[in-house]
Amino acid sequence: MENGLLHLVEKKNTGTKIFCISGNVNNPCNVEEEMNIPLKELIEVHAGGVIGGWNNLQAVIPGGSSMPLIPKEKCETLTMDFDSLMAEKSGLGTAGIVVINKDQDIIKCMARIARFYKHESCGQCTPCREGSGWMWRMLERMAKGEATRDEVDMLGDVTNQIAGHTICAFGEGSSWPVQGLLRHFKKEIEDRNNLNPIYEKKNNIPYLVDQHLLDKKNA
Repeated sequence: MENGLLHLVEKKNTGTKIFCISGNVNNPCNVEEEMNIPLKELIEVHAGGVIGGWNNLQAVIPGGSSMPLIPKEKCETLTMDFDSLMAEKSGLGTAGIVVINKDQDIIKCMARIARFYKHESCGQCTPCREGSGWMWRMLERMAKGEATRDEVDMLGDVTNQIAGHTICAFGEGSSWPVQGLLRHFKKEIEDRNNLNPIYEKKNNIPYLVDQHLLDKKNA
Protein backbone atom coordinates (compact mmCIF):
# COMPACT_ATOMS: atom_id res chain seq x y z
CA MET A 1 0.00 0.00 0.00
CA GLU A 2 1.13 3.52 -0.76
CA ASN A 3 2.40 5.36 2.33
CA GLY A 4 -0.16 8.09 1.72
CA LEU A 5 -2.99 5.67 2.52
CA LEU A 6 -1.48 4.11 5.64
CA HIS A 7 -3.38 6.51 7.89
CA LEU A 8 -6.60 4.95 6.62
CA VAL A 9 -5.70 1.50 7.93
CA GLU A 10 -8.14 0.10 10.50
CA LYS A 11 -7.99 -3.57 11.47
CA LYS A 12 -7.97 -5.47 8.17
CA ASN A 13 -9.67 -2.66 6.26
CA THR A 14 -7.40 -0.37 4.29
CA GLY A 15 -7.51 2.46 1.82
CA THR A 16 -10.56 3.90 0.11
CA LYS A 17 -13.76 2.54 -1.37
CA ILE A 18 -16.20 3.77 -3.99
CA PHE A 19 -19.67 3.86 -2.44
CA CYS A 20 -22.82 4.02 -4.57
CA ILE A 21 -25.68 5.57 -2.57
CA SER A 22 -29.23 5.23 -3.93
CA GLY A 23 -32.79 4.77 -2.79
CA ASN A 24 -34.68 7.24 -0.61
CA VAL A 25 -32.00 9.93 -0.43
CA ASN A 26 -32.08 13.50 -1.69
CA ASN A 27 -28.89 13.25 -3.74
CA PRO A 28 -28.07 9.75 -5.05
CA CYS A 29 -24.37 9.60 -5.86
CA ASN A 30 -21.12 7.70 -6.24
CA VAL A 31 -18.39 8.84 -3.89
CA GLU A 32 -14.89 7.66 -3.05
CA GLU A 33 -14.31 7.73 0.69
CA GLU A 34 -12.03 6.11 3.22
CA MET A 35 -12.93 2.73 4.66
CA ASN A 36 -14.50 2.86 8.14
CA ILE A 37 -16.43 6.03 7.38
CA PRO A 38 -19.69 6.15 9.38
CA LEU A 39 -22.70 5.11 7.31
CA LYS A 40 -24.66 8.06 8.67
CA GLU A 41 -21.99 10.46 7.43
CA LEU A 42 -22.07 8.96 3.95
CA ILE A 43 -25.83 9.41 3.76
CA GLU A 44 -26.08 12.81 5.41
CA VAL A 45 -23.04 14.52 3.88
CA HIS A 46 -22.72 13.00 0.42
CA ALA A 47 -26.26 11.88 -0.40
CA GLY A 48 -28.06 14.88 1.04
CA GLY A 49 -29.75 12.92 3.79
CA VAL A 50 -32.72 10.58 3.94
CA ILE A 51 -35.90 11.81 2.26
CA GLY A 52 -38.07 12.91 5.16
CA GLY A 53 -35.10 13.25 7.50
CA TRP A 54 -32.90 10.79 9.39
CA ASN A 55 -35.78 9.81 11.70
CA ASN A 56 -37.70 8.67 8.63
CA LEU A 57 -35.05 6.03 7.92
CA GLN A 58 -36.28 2.45 8.12
CA ALA A 59 -33.35 0.33 6.95
CA VAL A 60 -30.26 0.31 4.74
CA ILE A 61 -28.92 -2.36 2.42
CA PRO A 62 -25.18 -1.72 2.83
CA GLY A 63 -23.50 -3.67 0.04
CA GLY A 64 -25.77 -4.35 -2.90
CA SER A 65 -29.05 -6.23 -3.08
CA SER A 66 -27.58 -9.56 -1.96
CA MET A 67 -26.47 -8.24 1.44
CA PRO A 68 -28.81 -8.47 4.46
CA LEU A 69 -30.38 -5.15 5.42
CA ILE A 70 -29.50 -3.17 8.54
CA PRO A 71 -32.28 -1.49 10.60
CA LYS A 72 -32.14 2.20 11.51
CA GLU A 73 -31.06 1.74 15.13
CA LYS A 74 -27.89 -0.05 14.02
CA CYS A 75 -27.19 2.51 11.29
CA GLU A 76 -26.67 5.26 13.87
CA THR A 77 -23.11 4.17 14.72
CA LEU A 78 -22.26 1.69 11.97
CA THR A 79 -19.00 2.15 10.07
CA MET A 80 -18.61 1.00 6.49
CA ASP A 81 -15.91 -1.66 6.54
CA PHE A 82 -15.76 -5.42 6.18
CA ASP A 83 -15.40 -6.25 9.87
CA SER A 84 -18.12 -3.94 11.18
CA LEU A 85 -20.68 -5.18 8.70
CA MET A 86 -19.80 -8.82 9.27
CA ALA A 87 -20.37 -8.24 12.99
CA GLU A 88 -23.92 -7.17 12.10
CA LYS A 89 -24.42 -10.32 9.98
CA SER A 90 -24.31 -8.34 6.76
CA GLY A 91 -21.49 -7.41 4.40
CA LEU A 92 -19.81 -4.59 2.49
CA GLY A 93 -20.21 -6.48 -0.78
CA THR A 94 -20.18 -4.06 -3.71
CA ALA A 95 -20.63 -1.06 -1.38
CA GLY A 96 -23.92 -0.35 -3.15
CA ILE A 97 -25.89 1.38 -0.40
CA VAL A 98 -29.69 1.30 -0.79
CA VAL A 99 -31.54 3.57 1.64
CA ILE A 100 -35.12 2.58 2.52
CA ASN A 101 -37.24 5.09 4.39
CA LYS A 102 -40.46 4.55 6.33
CA ASP A 103 -42.58 5.51 3.33
CA GLN A 104 -41.73 2.13 1.79
CA ASP A 105 -43.29 -1.25 2.55
CA ILE A 106 -40.24 -3.22 3.67
CA ILE A 107 -41.85 -6.57 2.85
CA LYS A 108 -42.69 -5.43 -0.68
CA CYS A 109 -39.14 -4.17 -1.10
CA MET A 110 -37.72 -7.58 -0.24
CA ALA A 111 -40.32 -9.31 -2.42
CA ARG A 112 -39.09 -7.22 -5.36
CA ILE A 113 -35.50 -8.26 -4.68
CA ALA A 114 -36.59 -11.90 -4.34
CA ARG A 115 -38.35 -11.66 -7.70
CA PHE A 116 -35.13 -10.44 -9.32
CA TYR A 117 -33.14 -13.40 -7.97
CA LYS A 118 -35.86 -15.84 -8.95
CA HIS A 119 -35.67 -14.51 -12.50
CA GLU A 120 -31.86 -14.54 -12.61
CA SER A 121 -31.34 -18.07 -11.26
CA CYS A 122 -29.77 -20.22 -13.98
CA GLY A 123 -31.79 -23.18 -12.70
CA GLN A 124 -28.92 -25.67 -12.49
CA CYS A 125 -29.13 -26.27 -8.73
CA THR A 126 -32.47 -27.43 -7.39
CA PRO A 127 -32.31 -25.51 -4.06
CA CYS A 128 -31.80 -22.23 -5.89
CA ARG A 129 -34.10 -22.97 -8.84
CA GLU A 130 -37.06 -23.96 -6.67
CA GLY A 131 -36.20 -22.05 -3.50
CA SER A 132 -35.87 -18.64 -5.15
CA GLY A 133 -39.38 -19.03 -6.54
CA TRP A 134 -40.71 -20.11 -3.16
CA MET A 135 -39.20 -17.08 -1.43
CA TRP A 136 -40.64 -14.66 -3.96
CA ARG A 137 -44.14 -16.12 -3.93
CA MET A 138 -44.22 -16.36 -0.14
CA LEU A 139 -43.08 -12.75 0.25
CA GLU A 140 -45.70 -11.56 -2.24
CA ARG A 141 -48.38 -13.25 -0.15
CA MET A 142 -46.94 -11.89 3.09
CA ALA A 143 -46.93 -8.36 1.70
CA LYS A 144 -50.68 -8.77 1.14
CA GLY A 145 -51.31 -10.35 4.55
CA GLU A 146 -52.33 -13.65 3.00
CA ALA A 147 -49.98 -15.96 4.92
CA THR A 148 -50.12 -17.71 8.27
CA ARG A 149 -47.64 -17.15 11.08
CA ASP A 150 -46.35 -20.69 10.56
CA GLU A 151 -45.37 -19.73 7.03
CA VAL A 152 -43.09 -17.01 8.39
CA ASP A 153 -40.96 -19.68 10.02
CA MET A 154 -41.27 -21.79 6.89
CA LEU A 155 -39.78 -18.94 4.88
CA GLY A 156 -36.74 -18.98 7.15
CA ASP A 157 -36.41 -22.73 6.63
CA VAL A 158 -36.49 -22.24 2.85
CA THR A 159 -33.62 -19.74 3.01
CA ASN A 160 -31.55 -22.21 5.04
CA GLN A 161 -32.16 -24.91 2.45
CA ILE A 162 -30.72 -22.65 -0.24
CA ALA A 163 -27.68 -21.02 1.40
CA GLY A 164 -24.71 -23.36 1.36
CA HIS A 165 -26.42 -25.90 -0.90
CA THR A 166 -25.60 -24.57 -4.37
CA ILE A 167 -22.60 -24.78 -6.69
CA CYS A 168 -22.10 -21.01 -6.80
CA ALA A 169 -22.75 -18.18 -4.36
CA PHE A 170 -25.97 -17.14 -6.08
CA GLY A 171 -27.83 -19.25 -3.53
CA GLU A 172 -26.46 -17.15 -0.70
CA GLY A 173 -27.07 -13.97 -2.65
CA SER A 174 -30.75 -14.80 -3.09
CA SER A 175 -31.40 -15.99 0.46
CA TRP A 176 -29.43 -13.46 2.54
CA PRO A 177 -31.76 -10.51 1.83
CA VAL A 178 -34.73 -12.56 3.05
CA GLN A 179 -32.79 -13.69 6.11
CA GLY A 180 -32.04 -10.05 6.92
CA LEU A 181 -35.73 -9.19 6.65
CA LEU A 182 -36.67 -12.02 9.01
CA ARG A 183 -33.88 -11.14 11.43
CA HIS A 184 -34.95 -7.54 11.88
CA PHE A 185 -38.59 -7.26 10.76
CA LYS A 186 -40.10 -10.62 11.68
CA LYS A 187 -42.60 -9.03 14.07
CA GLU A 188 -43.88 -6.72 11.33
CA ILE A 189 -44.42 -9.72 9.06
CA GLU A 190 -46.20 -11.70 11.78
CA ASP A 191 -48.44 -8.76 12.70
CA ARG A 192 -49.61 -8.50 9.10
CA ASN A 193 -50.11 -12.24 8.57
CA ASN A 194 -52.57 -13.85 10.96
CA LEU A 195 -54.50 -15.89 8.43
CA ASN A 196 -56.15 -18.96 9.95
CA PRO A 197 -56.69 -21.45 7.10
CA ILE A 198 -59.38 -23.28 9.10
CA TYR A 199 -61.67 -20.25 9.14
CA GLU A 200 -60.47 -18.08 6.30
CA LYS A 201 -60.09 -18.75 2.61
CA LYS A 202 -56.49 -18.82 1.42
CA ASN A 203 -55.32 -17.65 -1.96
CA ASN A 204 -54.41 -20.68 -4.01
CA ILE A 205 -50.84 -19.78 -4.99
CA PRO A 206 -48.90 -22.97 -5.79
CA TYR A 207 -45.50 -22.99 -4.05
CA LEU A 208 -44.39 -26.12 -5.86
CA VAL A 209 -44.92 -24.82 -9.37
CA ASP A 210 -41.65 -24.60 -11.29
CA GLN A 211 -40.66 -20.95 -11.24
CA HIS A 212 -40.11 -20.76 -14.98
CA LEU A 213 -43.79 -21.50 -15.63
CA LEU A 214 -44.58 -18.13 -14.06
CA ASP A 215 -42.02 -16.05 -15.91
CA LYS A 216 -44.21 -15.01 -18.84
CA LYS A 217 -47.12 -13.94 -16.64
CA ASN A 218 -44.94 -12.04 -14.18
CA ALA A 219 -42.23 -10.69 -16.48
